[in-house]
Amino acid sequence: MDGRKRRWRQHKIDRREELVDGTLAAVRARGSNAGMDEIAAEIGVSKTVLYRYFSDKNDLIRATMQRFIEITLMPRVYEAISLDAAEYQLVRSALAAYVGTVDEDPEVYRFIMGNGSDQSSLAEFEKLFAEVVSTVIVARGRERGADTDGAMLWSYVLVGGIQLATHWWTTDKTMAREEVIDYLTMMVWSAIEGMMRAGGSRATFNSRTHVLPDFTNGEALDQEGDGDQGGDNTGGDTDGGDTDGGDRRGG
Repeated sequence: MDGRKRRWRQHKIDRREELVDGTLAAVRARGSNAGMDEIAAEIGVSKTVLYRYFSDKNDLIRATMQRFIEITLMPRVYEAISLDAAEYQLVRSALAAYVGTVDEDPEVYRFIMGNGSDQSSLAEFEKLFAEVVSTVIVARGRERGADTDGAMLWSYVLVGGIQLATHWWTTDKTMAREEVIDYLTMMVWSAIEGMMRAGGSRATFNSRTHVLPDFTNGEALDQEGDGDQGGDNTGGDTDGGDTDGGDRRGG
C-alpha cells in the first residue's frame, strides 16, 4: 500500500470515528428513535456524508455500539472488577457500574439495542465481558484451591443473565436502580458462593442434597446465620456483604 492509500485509509477511519461520536451526541440530544436525517442534522453534515462512510443505518448502529462499549461501558465495568477488594464488593461494584452506565445513558442504550443492530457486535461484547469475569473467577478460585474448569461457562451464564435482566429493566422500570443492583447482586453472589462452596467440583456438588430453606416459620434464617454462612462473616471474604445480605433476606 502506497503512502496516499494509507493516508486515505487512516482518514476514513478517523472520519468514521468522528461521525460515530457525533451520532452518540445526536442520540443523546434527539432520542433513541433518531433517524439518519436527524443524526446528520445534529452532527452538521448531509445524510450523503453518512452514507459515504457507513453502508446503511445498521452499519452506523453497529459502529456506535462498538464505540459505546469500548469507551464507556467496558472501562467502567473493568475498573470496578479490577478493584483490590473482597469478592462480594467486586461483584456489587461491577453490577453497579453496568446498571449505572445503562441507566445514565438510556437513549444510547435503546438506540444500539433496539434498532435491529447486528447481533455480532453484541456477541463480541458478551464474549469480552465473559472473558473478564472468567479471568477473575479463575484467579480468585485458584487462590482458594477450587476447581475452575467451569469458569467460562459460569461467566456466560452470569453475563447473559445480567444483560437480559438489565435490558428488561430499561423497558419496564418498575424497580428503582438500587433495587435492581441489590437483586442482581443477590443472584450473582449466591451463584458464585454456591460454586465455591462445592470447590467448583461437579462431583462434590452432585453428591450433596440440595433443599430450599423454608422461611414460613422464621427458623431457616436463624439456621443460616448459625451455619456455614455465618463463618463467612468472620473470614472477611465478603467485605461485610453477608450482613447487608442478611438484612435484605430478613426483610
